[in-house]
Amino acid sequence: MRIAVFRVVVAAALVATGYVAGRIDGIEPVARAQAPAGRVFEMRTYTTNEGKLPTLNTRFRDHTMKFFTKYNMTNIGYWTPQDGPLAQNTLIYIIAHESREAAKANWAKFQADPEWVKVRTESEVNGKILVKSPDSVFLVPTDYSPIK
Repeated sequence: MRIAVFRVVVAAALVATGYVAGRIDGIEPVARAQAPAGRVFEMRTYTTNEGKLPTLNTRFRDHTMKFFTKYNMTNIGYWTPQDGPLAQNTLIYIIAHESREAAKANWAKFQADPEWVKVRTESEVNGKILVKSPDSVFLVPTDYSPIK
């Protein structure tokens, strides 16, 4: 229940703030831009095995975000909960796709990329990172949302 409430709060905060104006770690913001027809946001929640959140963050920072860009997924934002126990093992992020159909194709290409498979395998040499498959929720902006 706590993770569900947190995910709603993160999504609401993203919409309420209209994202952040300016660049964050080299990522161009997408707020206030007109969305292409069919554009969807995907909020994903990862739960890691004990002690593996730093490894997951490193993998995203050094590799995963670049692969997302390569496969037409727009990086919107990445968060970890501030309070425990979720602060120890949870990563939540939002990416955007041109459509639900594009999302399916993007993920298939990403997961089949031999470079990505190598990165994932190498990052798990000391054990599996994730407890389970990520939770995924597709979102569409409301007509009054500052981010489209």
